[in-house]
Amino acid sequence: MKKNKSTLLQFSQKAKYSGLFLALLAASPFVKAQNNPTVTADGKIFKDLNKNGKLDVWEDTRFAVDKRIDAIIRQMTNAEKAELLIGTGMPGIEVLTGPVGDSKQGLVPGAAGGTAVLERFGIPATVVADGPAGLRIAPTRQNDSQTYYATAFPVGTALASTWNTALLKEVGKAMGNEVKEYGVDVLLAPALNIQRNPLNGRNFEYYSEDPLISGKTAAAVVNGIQSQGVGTSIKHFAANNEETNRLTINAHVSERAMRELYLRNFEIAVKESQPWTVMSSYNKVNGVYTSDSRDLLTQVLRKEWGFKGIVMTDWFGGFPGFESIRAGGISDVVKQMNAGNDLLMPGISAQKKVLLEALNSGKVSGETADLNVRRILEYIFKTPTFDQYKYSNKPLLNRNAEITRSAAAEGMVLLKNEKNALPFAEKQKKVSLFGVTSYAWITGGTGSGSVNNRHTVSLLEGLTSAGYQLDKELVDLYKPYAEKEAAAEKENRKKRGILALPERLPEMKMDDAFIAEKAETSAIAFVTLGRNSGEGGDRVVNNDFDLAAEEIRMLDKISRAFHSKGKKVVVILNIGGVIETASWKDKADAILLAWQPGQEGGHSVADVISGKVNPSGKLTMTFPVNYSDHASAKNFPGVPADNPKDVTYQEGIYVGYRYFSTFKVKPSFEFGYGKSYTDFTYSNLKTSSNTFSNALEVRVDVKNTGNVSGKEVVQLYLSAPGKTIDKPVSELKAYAKTKELKPGETETVIMTLSPKDLASFETAKSAWVAEAGNYKILVGASSLDIRQTAGFSVPEEFMAEKVSPILPADDKFEDLKP
Repeated sequence: MKKNKSTLLQFSQKAKYSGLFLALLAASPFVKAQNNPTVTADGKIFKDLNKNGKLDVWEDTRFAVDKRIDAIIRQMTNAEKAELLIGTGMPGIEVLTGPVGDSKQGLVPGAAGGTAVLERFGIPATVVADGPAGLRIAPTRQNDSQTYYATAFPVGTALASTWNTALLKEVGKAMGNEVKEYGVDVLLAPALNIQRNPLNGRNFEYYSEDPLISGKTAAAVVNGIQSQGVGTSIKHFAANNEETNRLTINAHVSERAMRELYLRNFEIAVKESQPWTVMSSYNKVNGVYTSDSRDLLTQVLRKEWGFKGIVMTDWFGGFPGFESIRAGGISDVVKQMNAGNDLLMPGISAQKKVLLEALNSGKVSGETADLNVRRILEYIFKTPTFDQYKYSNKPLLNRNAEITRSAAAEGMVLLKNEKNALPFAEKQKKVSLFGVTSYAWITGGTGSGSVNNRHTVSLLEGLTSAGYQLDKELVDLYKPYAEKEAAAEKENRKKRGILALPERLPEMKMDDAFIAEKAETSAIAFVTLGRNSGEGGDRVVNNDFDLAAEEIRMLDKISRAFHSKGKKVVVILNIGGVIETASWKDKADAILLAWQPGQEGGHSVADVISGKVNPSGKLTMTFPVNYSDHASAKNFPGVPADNPKDVTYQEGIYVGYRYFSTFKVKPSFEFGYGKSYTDFTYSNLKTSSNTFSNALEVRVDVKNTGNVSGKEVVQLYLSAPGKTIDKPVSELKAYAKTKELKPGETETVIMTLSPKDLASFETAKSAWVAEAGNYKILVGASSLDIRQTAGFSVPEEFMAEKVSPILPADDKFEDLKP
C-alpha cells in the first residue's frame, strides 16, 4: 500500500472490526426485560409476545415450530424481511467507515452485533458476541457499579494441543455458561481455519495444519457451548488463511486442496456438532467472494453436508475495504442472498435499502428471501432471548477459572527435557527467572480473539504462588522494567490506531558478571520467550518467527553462565504460533511450549514445571528448521508483494506434515510430537479384518512403563497405495487420548477407519475415491515416531462419495506433486 495513504486506509483493507471496538462503544445501561404479558386459550397459558391481547399462531406452542414460523412469514412485508436479513449494526464503527446509518447499541455492551426486533410479531433482538478464547463484552458499563468480566481461556493452538475432546467439551460448557448468563445468544467461535502458513497473524485462534484435528477440536468445543442452550458460529468459511488484505485477497485453490484440507475440517465440525451458525469469510476463492458463493454456502454446506443453521457474513464481508464504504460502496447484497448467506453483518442501512429494492423488483425472489428469513427465525426461536431466559450476569467465573487452568496445563507441549531437567520440584532452592515475558505474561492474541478478563496470572505470580523461591534482586529489577515496557507498548499501539498489531517487548540488558552471579547463587534458570500477534495483519520472519538478536544474546549468556556451574536452563515459550527453534534449542536443557494459556497461565505453567501435572500436549502443527522449509512460504501472503491481491495455493494438499514427510524435509519438531515425564510402550496392534469393508476397527495396547502417571496421545496415520493419484506418504486418520495411566497400567485404545478415510478427492470424477491395493496403518506417538504397523487391502477401487464440481478455477496453475 502507498505510504502517503492515511493510517485508516492502510489498515482498512486488512481488518475485521467485529469485537475490536470496545474503546469506541458508548456502553449503555443494561435494558431489563419488561414483564411479559400472557394470553389464555383452552385453559392453557401462552406468552403474548407482541402484546396484542390475543393468541397468534406463532405464539401457540401447541403447533410445531415450522408452522408457527410459516404464519409469521406469510404476514411479513418485504421491509420486515429486509430488516431481519441485515444485522443491526455496530456502534462506534463510524469512526472508521464514516456515517453508515443507524447503529443501535445492543442489549449487551461490547457485543459484536445482533438481529433486528420485529415488534409486530413479538420477535426480539438477539445478541452475538466474540470470540474463540471466551466471551468478549465490555467489562464495565456507564452508571453501573457491577463488572462484567469474562474468563480468558487458552488460545486455539493451546486447546487443540490437548488432543482431548472430552476436556474440550468441558471448556466449551464453561464458555457457554458465560455466554448465556451474560445475555448473549451466539458466541462467534470457534475459529478453525487450516494453518497453511506459520506467519498467519491469527493462527493463535486456529487449531492445526491438519483438518481432522481442526474439525474434531471444533466439534468438541461447539458441542460443549451448545449444550448450554446458546449457539456458536464456526468460522471463517473458507480458505481464510491470512490477514493481509483479507477483505479483498483472491485465493486460487484447486478443488482437491479445498475439499481435502480447507473444507474437510468444516465438514467434520458441521456433521459432528451442527453449529447454529456458520460465518462466511472475507476472501475470494477462485475469483468469487465466499459470501457470494452458492457453491460453498448452498451446494457444499447445505446439500452435501446437511447443515441446518444460518450463514452470516464476517463483519463487512464482501466489502472491498473500508474506503469503499466511505465512498458509498457496499457488498453485492443480491449475490449474497442468492448464495444462501442469510444474515449480513454487522449490517448497514445502505444494504437494507438495496435489499428492499431487490425484493420489490424480484432480483431476489420471494422464495429465496423466505428461505433465508425462515432460517433466521428458526435460529431466533432457539435462543435464550426468545425464550425470555432471565440471565443472572453472574456466570461461574471461579469454576471456569479452574477449567481454564487445567485445560492450559494439558495443552502444554514438552519439546525437550534432557536428563530430566523437569519437573523441578525443589522449591526451597533459589530460581532465577529471566525474560521480560515472565513478568509481562501474554494471555492471548489481540483483536476479536481477545477477552476482557479481570486478571491474568503471570509466570512470576504462578511460581510465587506455588512456593518457588525466586531470586529477589532479579524480580525487583524485572518487575518495574516489564511494567514500563508493557505500558509503553500499549500506548504506542493506541497511537497507531485500532488495528495496530502487538509488538515484542525489548529484553532487559544484563552484563555477563551479573548473570554469572545469578548462576552462582541459583539452582536453575527459567527463561521465558514471548510472542504475540493479532487480527488485521500477518507476522514476519525477522524478530518474530526468528528470535531477535538480543534474545539470542540473552540465551547465550544465561546458557553459558549456568552450564559452566553445572546448572540447568529451562526455556518457556509464551507464544501463540510457531517460531524458529532449531538454531537455539541446544542452549536449553528443557523447553516447555506453554502457548498463550489464558488468564490462569502462570498457575498452569507452575503445575507442569513442578510435576503436579505431567505434560501430555502434542503439536498440532510442524515446527520447521527454517520458515522457508514450508511449501507455502513462496506463496505467502501473495502478489504483488507490496499490496497482495492474489495468492496461489500452489502446494496443493502438501501443507504442514503432509509436505515435510512426503518431501523428506527434516523439521525441528514434527507434527504430533510431545514428550512426557514418563514413557509409554505400544503393543498388540490388531485390526478387525485384513480386508476393508465399510469400516475397520484398530486396537492397540498402550502401557505406562515409567515412574509417574501420565496420558498418551495415540495417533493413527494411513499410508495409501498412491498409484492412481499422488498422495502424502501418510495422513492422520484417527487419534485417541488415554486416561491418566498409572505406572505399569495398560489401556487398549480403539480407533475406527471409515470409507472416506481411505479416499482422496479425484477432481476428474468429482468423487472421493479409495483405490484398490494394500494400505498401511501406522500407529505412534507422532507423525515420525511410529511404534506399531499393520496392513489391510482393498480388493477393488470404490467411490466413497460422489459430489458436484465446485469453485471453477479462475487462474491456471498446477498443484505441487512429489
